[in-house]
Amino acid sequence: MSKKTTSQKPAKAAPKGVAAKAAKPATSGDSPSRLIDAKIKELGDWRGETLARVRSIIKQADPDVVEEVKWRGVPVWEHAGIICTGETYKAVVKMTFAKGASLADPSRLFNSSLEGNMRRAIDIHEGDTINEKALKALIRAAVALNMSK
Repeated sequence: MSKKTTSQKPAKAAPKGVAAKAAKPATSGDSPSRLIDAKIKELGDWRGETLARVRSIIKQADPDVVEEVKWRGVPVWEHAGIICTGETYKAVVKMTFAKGASLADPSRLFNSSLEGNMRRAIDIHEGDTINEKALKALIRAAVALNMSK
C-alpha cells in the first residue's frame, strides 16, 4: 500500500518593508478551541469541513458549550458533562454522544454504536446531508440530561 503525500505550497512573500508573519502550529499548550481549529485546517478535506459544520451546529444549539481536546486530539464538547465527541476517520466523521442511549432520537440520527448501554454515535460520510434541526434538538436533549443529574 503506498502512502499518499502532498506537496506544500510555498508561502507568499510579505510586501516590501513588512516582516513576514509565520503561522504558529498548534501545540498541546494552546487552548482547546485553537487545537480544534488546527485539526480542522490540518484535515483540509471534506472531513475538516464536516467537523467545522458539526462544531458550528453544536455552538448554535448550546452557546454555553465548553470545548475540550482529549484522547490524543479528539474534540469534545461539554456542558455539565460530555455532550459528544467529534472523531475523524478516513471515511467518516463520527459524533459520539456519551449518554446517547438515554436520549430520544425521533429523527433517527443515531446510526452507529447502537448496541451499547451508554453511547450512541452518528457517522457522517462524505456527501451526507446533516439534519441541523434534529441535531440541535439532540444536542439540547443531551445538555438537559447532563444538567438533570
